[in-house]
Amino acid sequence: MTDQPGLRERKKQRTHAAISDAAIALFFERGFNEVSVAEIAEAAEVSKRTLFAYFPAKEDLVVHRLADHETEAARVVRARPAGTTPLAALRANFLDGLRRRDPVTGINDAPQVRALFRMILGTPALVARMQRFRNGAELSLAKALRETAGAPDLTARLASAQLVAVQWTLTLDNATRLADGEAADERYAGAVSDAEYAFALLANGLEGL
Repeated sequence: MTDQPGLRERKKQRTHAAISDAAIALFFERGFNEVSVAEIAEAAEVSKRTLFAYFPAKEDLVVHRLADHETEAARVVRARPAGTTPLAALRANFLDGLRRRDPVTGINDAPQVRALFRMILGTPALVARMQRFRNGAELSLAKALRETAGAPDLTARLASAQLVAVQWTLTLDNATRLADGEAADERYAGAVSDAEYAFALLANGLEGL
């Protein structure tokens, strides 16, 4: 009996993956706006009700692939070593992401990642959904700054908005270049230079945080 919850959870994960994979395949083939939820449900062999239980909105079928990163900045700030400022921790994390070609930095040119970003950047509904993703990142980071850096509420919210905006801008610049055909290796040096410059600008205003 103790295995049953684990089995149920694995079944849910398989269903979640099957729906997502079916949706992405259809979106890549025909375009996000040209595919209906009913078609996705049919391809995944689930009901529309089941699909919406896993993905409340059509846009979530795409954005969920980045969902783990919504609270990444907050996790980095909470896990930073003693004596390391939030700004330094986030800078190091972003530069490490560039080195690893982490898709969330926009500098991964694997065909599916490139196609995913091209679809997001070219679809207004997905751009709008990514804005909600950004808002969630700001809220979680502000909370982490209040709780771990002792920042007053206004300071935490202003700092969070700036930090997330910088990382967001860097990511979009990289993703746009790669979506237009530039290779990740060609972009890497420029991406590092841009990131160093951006975090240096932040340091002038946030060095006391």
